[in-house]
Amino acid sequence: MRAHHTSCGLLVLSGEPHYHYTMILHKRKFDKIMTLLSSGDLEKSPHSDPHPWEVLNRHKRSWVWNQFFVLEEYTGNEPLYVGKLHSDVDKGDGKVKYVLSGEGATSIFTIDENTGDIHATKRLDREAQAYYTLQAQAVDRLTNLPVEPKSEFVVKVQDINDNEPKFLDGPYLAGVPEMSPLGTMVVQVAATDADDPTYGNSARVVYSIIHGQPYFSVEPKTGIIRTALPNMDRETRDQYVLVIQAKDMVGQMGGLSGTTSVTVTLTDVNDNPPRFTHKSYQYTVLESLPVQSVVARIKAADADIGSNAEMDYRIMDGDGPGMFNITTDEETQDGVISLLKPLDFETKSSFSLRIEATNRNIDSNFLSMGPFSDITSVKVTVEDVNEPPVFSSPLGKMVVSEDASVGTSIGRVSAHDPDTTNSAIRYSIDRNTDLERFFNVDALSGVISTAKPLDREANSVHNLTIFAIESRKSYYSSALITVLDINDNAPVFAIDYETLLCENAIPGQVIQTISAVDKDEPLSGHRFYFALAAPVAGNLNFTLRDNKDNTASILTKRGGFRRQEQPVYRLPVLIMDSGSPALSSTNTLSVRVCDCDSDGVALSCGAVAYTATGLSTGALLAILGCIITLLVMVLLIVTMRRRRKEPLILEEERDIRENIVRYDDEGGGEEDTEAFDMVTLRNLNVIRDPNVRRDVTPDTPTFFHYPSGARPSYKSLPDNVVFREFIWERLKDADVDPSAPPYDSLQTYAFEGSGSVAESLSSLESLSTDSDQNYDYLSNWGPRFKKLADLYGNCDGTSVFS
Repeated sequence: MRAHHTSCGLLVLSGEPHYHYTMILHKRKFDKIMTLLSSGDLEKSPHSDPHPWEVLNRHKRSWVWNQFFVLEEYTGNEPLYVGKLHSDVDKGDGKVKYVLSGEGATSIFTIDENTGDIHATKRLDREAQAYYTLQAQAVDRLTNLPVEPKSEFVVKVQDINDNEPKFLDGPYLAGVPEMSPLGTMVVQVAATDADDPTYGNSARVVYSIIHGQPYFSVEPKTGIIRTALPNMDRETRDQYVLVIQAKDMVGQMGGLSGTTSVTVTLTDVNDNPPRFTHKSYQYTVLESLPVQSVVARIKAADADIGSNAEMDYRIMDGDGPGMFNITTDEETQDGVISLLKPLDFETKSSFSLRIEATNRNIDSNFLSMGPFSDITSVKVTVEDVNEPPVFSSPLGKMVVSEDASVGTSIGRVSAHDPDTTNSAIRYSIDRNTDLERFFNVDALSGVISTAKPLDREANSVHNLTIFAIESRKSYYSSALITVLDINDNAPVFAIDYETLLCENAIPGQVIQTISAVDKDEPLSGHRFYFALAAPVAGNLNFTLRDNKDNTASILTKRGGFRRQEQPVYRLPVLIMDSGSPALSSTNTLSVRVCDCDSDGVALSCGAVAYTATGLSTGALLAILGCIITLLVMVLLIVTMRRRRKEPLILEEERDIRENIVRYDDEGGGEEDTEAFDMVTLRNLNVIRDPNVRRDVTPDTPTFFHYPSGARPSYKSLPDNVVFREFIWERLKDADVDPSAPPYDSLQTYAFEGSGSVAESLSSLESLSTDSDQNYDYLSNWGPRFKKLADLYGNCDGTSVFS
């Protein structure tokens, strides 16, 4: 039983949710009873009545209602009865009216204003709204004034099991290490039920596994999924899909359920050691394989993945130490064997290696499944290739004397075939390194000899490339040939000396110091000797002094040199080197006599120029230049006048031109008879004058001979004669026309003959026929027919064709 103290002074005692009991109490008695109950003196009171409830029934009551709960999802056709309101002021005479307000009033809950009965008119959903707060009041029906204070009460929606459990986070993805022990937790699932968890078992959920046994299990109350089998192997099966069910009503019959899927993936652990698929491997490589090239790739299989499958390789032992190396390809985990030294089939044709593969990351929990390494054997066979010849020793340097004769042997090169066939070798010189062909090499013996005389001063070092050729293979090496010097060049003056001698020079004065050069390069260095040539050794003008340092001085023997006497002296000097044999040459030193100032600076040298008294040379040259310029100008003027040409067109011919006269007069139509005289077009008898208009017929001989000698009118001529005359006139006119084109032109004239039996029907010949018809009446038809009247009227000799 629960006791509720309401604001209106009522004590409502309620038992089970479906049964409600109401006691009617007065507010003051209610307060007193509550005080006694709280103090425990109700039974101790001397005035206590054995029937206290009866005493209470004798007092007035304020409010009465019967219901506080209503079931959700009511499916009946009639409104659901919720409860009843009643006031002691209501005497049943209809003066009191009950009014309901608050949440859902009038829309969900209605009240009978006469009886106070409350009904629910709509289906209620506790999950949407669990309770409604309403206010009730009794008012006077006539005045609408409250007869009781407004009181508030709550209508709770009673839950039913109408919602199934739902996995809001599903479907689930989980992982668990392979080889995990029994009962290892995988993941926890959770389902929620929207029903009231405080009422009944509608929201009490239990879990079960529908699909996924016997590998996994689930705890019914917590939803924790655990492994149900030990040592599950990822390499056998790496994924499982579980179906988990959540059922309310504690799993009892009639409960609602929901399901979700859980995908469990077994994660890898290092529980598998690496293993080579073969105990031995064989590979073949060419002996020409470059160093650092890949010889072979091997791989130890490991069922694990990721870091658990990483491994290291090493060469444990084998013949040919230092020949090979092995590394790990981090992407494929292959063991890559590479070459460290060149291979030589003739030296060693095969190698045997023992290689070990070991896991990098070893899990101590699975050491019992080891060892986590494996060993295999690798045999590398070297295949022979046709190698180029190899020189037995580096060619190095060779020397040859500069005076060596053609065919002198300098040295010898030697090469051999490294292959087992030991083929013959032929030698040759790369002529790009010996363009002038100073040397030859014997193709079979390899002896290098001179082919031309050598000159060390032109080329002291020759760098030759020698080819050794075997079959289709060749190899080359360089030979450096140095030409040794001999004394084959005489010394000469170091420069071209210009020696000046002042007229006031004194005896014994040094006028020039000379030196020499020699193209040869003796090992001990140069030593030159100077002397005057024998023909001038005893001359009275100059002498030579050897300074013993590869230089010599030229001195004067006397003074008083004069340019007028001899402006230049030629002094032959003999220079000798210290070679073996010694070589010498005679070089001529020119000494020019000059006029010098007091400081010995030359002012003018050479012969003195003798000139007559008068104009200087510069003035004479200027006068001569002016005369030549005047002559050239005169010649140009005369030439221009002679080359003038006569004009191509005469003055009188230049005035010939075409005159075009344009008239913009508009004709007057048929009534305009004054614009142009049509008679002129038919008048062929007018004599043409060159000075008159061109539309007048010229006076030319005719084709027809007239008997009287006078040309009759065209009316009296036969038709064919008329047109013959017309064409004849036009032909003559074209022949004498200077402006006519030089080529033939075609002109067409239409002519209607008169040979028809019916004669001509054309009105154009009416003037030339003897018609009896009178056309004088045309003159009376007005100006429109004036032209016809002139043509066909009373015609005489002055008509159109007169």
